[in-house]
Amino acid sequence: MTFKVAIIGRPNVGKSTLFNRLVGRKLALVDDTPGVTRDRRVHAAKLYDLHFDVIDTAGFEDAGASTLPGRMRAQTEIAIREADLIFFTIDAKSGLLPDDRTFAEIVRKSGKPVVLVANKAEARGAQGGMLEAWELGLGEPIPVSAEHGQGMPDLRDAVIEALGQARAFGEDEDGEDEEAAANEVLIGEDIADPDAEPAYDDTKPMRIAVVGRPNAGKSTLINALIGEERLLTGPEAGITRDSISVDWDWRGRRIKLFDTAGMRRKARIHEKLEVMSVQDGLRAIRFAEIVIIVLDATIPFEKQDLQIADLIIREGRAPVIAFNKWDLIDNPQELLAELREKTERLLPQARGIQAVPVSAETGRGLDKLMDAVLKTHKVWNSRVSTGKLNRWLEAILTHHPPPAVAGRRLKVKYVTQAKTRPPGFVVQCSRPDAMPQSYVRYLSNSLREAFDMPGVPIRIALRTSDNPFAGRAKKR
Repeated sequence: MTFKVAIIGRPNVGKSTLFNRLVGRKLALVDDTPGVTRDRRVHAAKLYDLHFDVIDTAGFEDAGASTLPGRMRAQTEIAIREADLIFFTIDAKSGLLPDDRTFAEIVRKSGKPVVLVANKAEARGAQGGMLEAWELGLGEPIPVSAEHGQGMPDLRDAVIEALGQARAFGEDEDGEDEEAAANEVLIGEDIADPDAEPAYDDTKPMRIAVVGRPNAGKSTLINALIGEERLLTGPEAGITRDSISVDWDWRGRRIKLFDTAGMRRKARIHEKLEVMSVQDGLRAIRFAEIVIIVLDATIPFEKQDLQIADLIIREGRAPVIAFNKWDLIDNPQELLAELREKTERLLPQARGIQAVPVSAETGRGLDKLMDAVLKTHKVWNSRVSTGKLNRWLEAILTHHPPPAVAGRRLKVKYVTQAKTRPPGFVVQCSRPDAMPQSYVRYLSNSLREAFDMPGVPIRIALRTSDNPFAGRAKKR
């Protein structure tokens, strides 16, 4: 079993920078603005030969429970309870502040082993802050520079001393990173045999990103799905800044949920921190398989909602729409019919997209939402044999042949599926550059209808090479 380390401290002491250093990747947003981190984030980390899970937390602030800083503090207190070891982090450059002493007392009362991390120790004047750190009564301060990677050997030795040799090395060290292994399973190569139609594998982990405009209820929806207050929520818009991943088990299926920052129109984004948050959300979309687009049912289909959906489809992800705040709707049946009609009309590039009314506050519709996610994921992974495709193509060409361009009839020879996730098809034809886009859309829509592939992007590539089987016939 691996152990957990929580990085605790007041705002702006470099907790997220240390988190990124231990993880080996820039996962957490880092900025000079105090209080960038709000939710707690957990990830596998490595410190030389030590393997553990590290928890990034919001800056500890003394505030009322109902305020945003108070709710952030509650998330940090949960991290303290979950952790086996605490990195109490101070800013050696600025020295101790009153909050450092207050929160050191809270950490001491937790009874957990503590390593006192004096960050920014490379700065001029940091020696004074190091000497002050002894006053906290948490043992010897370990000077580090999370930004430059200095002091990591001493930090490693401090972990072993705090936990003990047996506990620090008690986990299985088979050298395999669990998440990397999951990524290999998810990314995978497409099946070599184009005629194979493999059964859907419901044992593989699934990655789901939850996106939408600010205050649509994304974090509340994830909390409702997993059944705990894992993510920070509240009436304020834009609470979530980082893309936070949450591991979840649904009906025996391993799922990683990604919460993302609310995406406003580009013209309204002025602060550097919000730009970073949106970029982090875009990375989560590219890394996901299914993307749940959360729309506020009281004000659905704003221009930004459609732009988000279009981005997801262009990235080749599989979209599912959740009409949230359904508990606030007075005429649900009438509105649902209207919203589904708008969905088909406004998102023709993903015809048949699954759209489910939900209420994250009351928990209504969550099972139906996950059923829609699973159905869409199956379609996104589907493969059609070359034989079936060409029988379909023959019928299509008889019913509606391609048009003549510049007096010459375009010839479509055959079609095969080149990839899945999303379904991608290669159509061999005589002059790809002359093929009208209207006819390509016709092929795409006919494919979707004939092989029951609603709601996912379909990619069609036009090629001009000869049928690969034709050469064999000539050689005989």
